[in-house]
Amino acid sequence: MTGSGALPTAHDLFIAGRWTTGSGGTFDVDDPATGTVIASVANGDAADAGRAVDAAAAAAADWARTPPRRRSEMLHTAFGLMRRDRTTLADLIVAENGKSRADADAEVTYAAEYLRWFAEEAVRNDGTYNQSPDGKSRTIVQRRPVGTAALVIPWNFPAAMATRKLGPAIAAGCTVVLKPAAETPLTALALARILSEAGVPAGVVNVVPTTDPGAVVAAWMADTRVRKISFTGSTGVGRLLLRQAADRVVNSSMELGGNAPFIVTRDADLGAAVEGAMVAKFRNSGQACTAANRFYIHQDVATEFTEVLSRRVRALRVGPATEHGNTIGPLISAAAVSSITDLVDTAVRGGARVAARGACPPPGGGHFFPPTVLTDVASDAEIVRTEIFGPVAPILTWDDECDLLNQVNDSEAGLAAYVYAGDLQHALRLGESIQSGMIGINRGLVSDPAAPFGGMKQSGLGREGGREGIHDYTEIQYLGIDWA
Repeated sequence: MTGSGALPTAHDLFIAGRWTTGSGGTFDVDDPATGTVIASVANGDAADAGRAVDAAAAAAADWARTPPRRRSEMLHTAFGLMRRDRTTLADLIVAENGKSRADADAEVTYAAEYLRWFAEEAVRNDGTYNQSPDGKSRTIVQRRPVGTAALVIPWNFPAAMATRKLGPAIAAGCTVVLKPAAETPLTALALARILSEAGVPAGVVNVVPTTDPGAVVAAWMADTRVRKISFTGSTGVGRLLLRQAADRVVNSSMELGGNAPFIVTRDADLGAAVEGAMVAKFRNSGQACTAANRFYIHQDVATEFTEVLSRRVRALRVGPATEHGNTIGPLISAAAVSSITDLVDTAVRGGARVAARGACPPPGGGHFFPPTVLTDVASDAEIVRTEIFGPVAPILTWDDECDLLNQVNDSEAGLAAYVYAGDLQHALRLGESIQSGMIGINRGLVSDPAAPFGGMKQSGLGREGGREGIHDYTEIQYLGIDWA
C-alpha cells in the first residue's frame, strides 16, 4: 500500500497474521459525504472474536519475552511506513470518515507520532531496586505486560484512536485484539498491514471488524485469557463494559464522553481566543470528545467575540473533501444530523438565537450540518448539558467567577477544558479549579502523544499517551530477595 492508489473494494479480518473471511458474511462501508458504498468488509462474530483471542494468546508468551529494543525497532519501522503511506491513509480516512483533507492529513501525522513516541517508551519501562529499611532484603520492582488486551475504538479518529492504543500495548509486550467501529474499519485494517510489514509477529495484532460489537466484545470480556480492556467511546457503553469487567476483575482503561467548557476572560487576547475556538470547536466538524462544547465568554467582551467568531463561521466552506477548498466535512450519519438538529431547535425554542450559520450543501446523499453559533443560551439548556458532537457553538456570558466555576463543574463529564486569559497566573488558577483531566491554556488543542490523555469523573479511567500511557498496559510485580 503506497502512494495514493485506488481504494480497495474488499477487506478481510486480520487474525494470526493472515487475512480471513468473517463468519457473519460482509458489510458495506459508506462515504458519509455522498452516501455511496466504498468497500465491502468481512463481518466478524463471536466465533471470530474467539479465534482472534486464540491467536493473541498463542503469541503472548513469546511476545512478552521479546526484548524491548526489538519491540521499539518494530514501532519505529511502523512509524516510517505510516509516513510513507500517509497519502493513502488520508484517502481512507476521507472516504470512510468524511473529514476534510486537512483534518485527515493532520490525523495521519498525529497518529504516526504515537508509534514513534511509544517506540521510544518501549525501552524506558522502568522499575526500581531498593534496600529494605531493616537492611535484611532487597526489593526489585518491575513492570510486566498485563497480557492480551481488547481494544475498542470509535469512528471519529480511526487512525489516531488505533495507534494511541496499539502503540503502548505493543511497546509493553502485550498482544491485542482490536475492534474498529463499523463506520470506519478500513483504516484499522490498513494499520494491521503496516504493523505486519514492520515485522510485528503473527498473532500480536488481530483486527475484527463487525456490525455486532456487543457480541464480539462480550466474547472477549468473558474470555479468561483477555486481561485488559481499553475502550474509547460513549459514557453509557463504558459503564456497561465496566460492569462486564467487574465479573472477572479485568484491568480497564476508559476514555469516555466530554463536555468541554471554553472560557474567555475579560483581558484575553480575543484574536487568539477566536482562533483557538475555531480549532477546539470545528476540527473534524466538532466530532471529537475534546471539542469545545459550551462557550463561557466574559460579558464585557462577549459581543466582540461573538461578532468575530460569527464572521469566521460564515466563511467556512462545507462539503465533500474531494471538492477543493472545503474545510468542514459531513457528520458521520443521518442520525447524527437529526440529533444535532433537534438540539439546536430545542435551544432556539428555549430562547437561544442563531447568531451565525455557515453555508451548507443542499440535502442529498451527504450528512452535512451547517456550522452554527448560538447566543442567549440558557445555562441549563439541553445543548449545554449534552455532548453535541457537531459544529455548533453555544455562547453563554459570565461576570462572576465563582458562578462561572459552579456552572463549568456542574457536569458528570470532565475530559477537557479551555481557558483564554491575558494574565497567565489567572488562567492557571482557573485551570486548576476546573474538574477536567486536560486543560488548554491559551491554546485550542490539548491532544499530544507526549502528554497523558484522559479525564476525571465520568469521562474515564486511566491515561493514554505520555509516560503514563504504557503503564496502563503493565502490572507491577515485586521480588523480595533475602539479604542475610
